[in-house]
Amino acid sequence: MEKTDEERKKAQMLDARARNISHNVRCTECGSQSIEDSQADIAILLRQLIRDEIGAGKTDKEIYNKLEDEFGETVLYAPKFDLQTAALWLTPVIIAGGTAAGLVYQKHRQRTNVHIMALNLIRGVPLTPKERVTILDVLIPPPPPSQGVASRLRRWLNR
Repeated sequence: MEKTDEERKKAQMLDARARNISHNVRCTECGSQSIEDSQADIAILLRQLIRDEIGAGKTDKEIYNKLEDEFGETVLYAPKFDLQTAALWLTPVIIAGGTAAGLVYQKHRQRTNVHIMALNLIRGVPLTPKERVTILDVLIPPPPPSQGVASRLRRWLNR
């Protein structure tokens, strides 16, 4: 009886491992589903192939390599980082970096423009209406925060 429990646990572990691998493999017929979710004939065959490879004692990496060799890199949901996929992996980083650089440059230009406007004011160069609004926004302090009931109560109690 104890042996059947061990066998059942081992079978459950192998099944979980097969399902994990199947979730990371794209169905070659459907394209948008993993072979775990697909009911296409090729998906059923690939799930069986994975279970057979696990039964033969292969590691996950060996199974992924075999699938990649037989069906190409597109069968895996997470392609490797190499020269061909560098654009795929680096595009989000390049876009985020470019956006950050653009924002920093824009902020720098704003500050530089304020400094130039201040120098022009000192030199007596007249400001355009837009420059005048900008310089006043910088020079006039923001209004104090609105006073809530609690601050009014504290002031009243401190009298």
